[in-house]
Amino acid sequence: MNQELTRWTGPEGLPRFDRIADTDFAPAFEQELAAALAAVEAIAANPAPASFENTVAAMELVDEGLNRLLAVFYTLAAVDSNEARQALQRDFAPKLADYGSRTGMDPRLHARVSAIAAEADALPPEDARLTRLMLRDLTRAGAGLGEAARARLAEIRSRMAVLTTQFTQNVLADERDFVMPVADDQLAGLPDWLRAAMRAAAAERDMAGQVVTLNRSLIVPFLEHASERALRETAFRAFTARGSGAGAGGEATNNLPLVAEILSLRHERAALLGYADFAAWKLETQMAGSAERVEDLLTAVWRPARARAAEDEAKLTQMLHADGVNGALEAWDWRYYAARLKRETHDLDEAAVKPYLTLEAMLGAVFDVAHRLFRLDFAPLQAPLWAPDVRAWRVTRDGRLMAIFVGDFFARPGKRSGAWCSALQMQHKMGDGQRPIVVNVCNFTPPEAPGAPAFLSWDDARTLFHEFGHASHHILSEVTWPSISGTSVAQDFVELPSQLYEHWLEQPAVLDAHARHHATGEVLPASLRDRLLAAGKADAGFSTVEYLESALVDLDFHRGAPPADPLARQGEVLAGLGAPEAIPMRHATPHFAHVFAGDSYAAGYYSYMWSEVMDADAFAAFEEAGDIFDPNVARRLEETILSRGGTAPAEELWMAFRGRMPGVEPLLRGRGLA
Repeated sequence: MNQELTRWTGPEGLPRFDRIADTDFAPAFEQELAAALAAVEAIAANPAPASFENTVAAMELVDEGLNRLLAVFYTLAAVDSNEARQALQRDFAPKLADYGSRTGMDPRLHARVSAIAAEADALPPEDARLTRLMLRDLTRAGAGLGEAARARLAEIRSRMAVLTTQFTQNVLADERDFVMPVADDQLAGLPDWLRAAMRAAAAERDMAGQVVTLNRSLIVPFLEHASERALRETAFRAFTARGSGAGAGGEATNNLPLVAEILSLRHERAALLGYADFAAWKLETQMAGSAERVEDLLTAVWRPARARAAEDEAKLTQMLHADGVNGALEAWDWRYYAARLKRETHDLDEAAVKPYLTLEAMLGAVFDVAHRLFRLDFAPLQAPLWAPDVRAWRVTRDGRLMAIFVGDFFARPGKRSGAWCSALQMQHKMGDGQRPIVVNVCNFTPPEAPGAPAFLSWDDARTLFHEFGHASHHILSEVTWPSISGTSVAQDFVELPSQLYEHWLEQPAVLDAHARHHATGEVLPASLRDRLLAAGKADAGFSTVEYLESALVDLDFHRGAPPADPLARQGEVLAGLGAPEAIPMRHATPHFAHVFAGDSYAAGYYSYMWSEVMDADAFAAFEEAGDIFDPNVARRLEETILSRGGTAPAEELWMAFRGRMPGVEPLLRGRGLA
């Protein structure tokens, strides 16, 4: 076994990715999985009376080696997929599902943890919380059920692992395989920075000229600027066809049969556990608590968002007709005319803003905000990572190491789309303790040439701030047990730190300090800055509607009996909402990875908006203090939320910070929908 997979020897304890080969993973996985299973068996079969130390605390250590190996493997599988890694994913998935079943449904563990939980009030608060959560998870996994039910749940878990892995790989295949060449005489309307990005995408694929790919940071600006309507339609249809069988991979990458089976198995699992449906099972442990509360929030926002979208649609249709195009505004028209309307209404051309929004400038802003709020300092760290353009920093406070932060910012073939935050290593205080190794992954368009600046769109800059908000949740974590540290909180609470951090991007003080022209160093002119900020809410109807469509479809899929034909059900939900034809779901069912690449956001895509209700009110706390960097409010935010992980229920953490629950009004004002 390659020891580098579990005993990392790189700078500051990072893995040495340059010493790891794909052929190392399988034998190491088998060895670490066997060790973890043996450790769990020793705890479950321990003849000594159950205690916190010999059961609950011991369970925190059983799969440390396996987790470290998998952290390396799944990071590489997401950021640089290849056939070998995809084959390993398919091999590992059912074995990990079996491990999860044997551990999570062991009646002996359930009995031991139940005995400890009965006297948990005598334990220190964090130990008591860990015990109760462990018992809850064992119960919700089925450890308290009879043998036949447990066996069926294990079968479901194993099959789900296969299905969700295949779903992810199908979407990735469609994203990887679609490339649309754009001829020199088809570039009308495209700004220079976008043409350069398209040339860079072509060169990366050893192609001449310029191309459009399904990388969101490339295709969205293309849809906003391309004058040739037929090209917009081709690109849009490819983007929305991912995973449908009509994408680049054809029927081989059709996810719809997988989706139907996933929904059916989720429903069966919930029923075996005694719940009415999957939504009831999932939401039981969330801050929202019930599907009814989720629906109330989403519909309260849907009404004003739909009304705003209808107003905008009328304006954009007039523009379409003025261009001599008859008929209705189509989905591939909306972004193009909305961008034009924004430019005309706010006298704003994104091409004029981009030179000020380089990756370096915006990273400087991200780090400066972290320093002013939490006294964090960032120093570059040279380390052998998985690609030459991946970077690392030591994060310190008053000289103390707080974390290692890794940034993988640019799109590349084989990289999963979207943006996310993960941790190679969680913070904890067991033994000598350890600080987190946090990874932010984005898919920004890379620079046209080595050494050239990388320009971000305003949405890219917002994504950078968003993902670092998640990272701050890890960096500032100060808890004992790894399973409740960092972002290990309720799903509808986890987006609060990330969405809250976005607010600082919109502050004139931050932009004035960091949005500087890449060539001249000139500060973003105040008039341009103000027009940029004013334009931020210009298409709020579109962005809110496309999100809510996805959230409401997700919720409907998991309430009541599962649909036999998910795509037909999707259509019924959207028709019932009166959803605009020109605004499709942000994530249509065949490529809705949040929901079907795993269970994390299943019946939980609403959580972004649930958290947004809180993030709007949380930022208001700084505004009420009269200083967006108020040290007392920042300290309270850290002490009550960011450092606490999952050591208390989400509502309790929120109340400790704010003292009251928020309403929806700040969210509507923030989106310009009030």
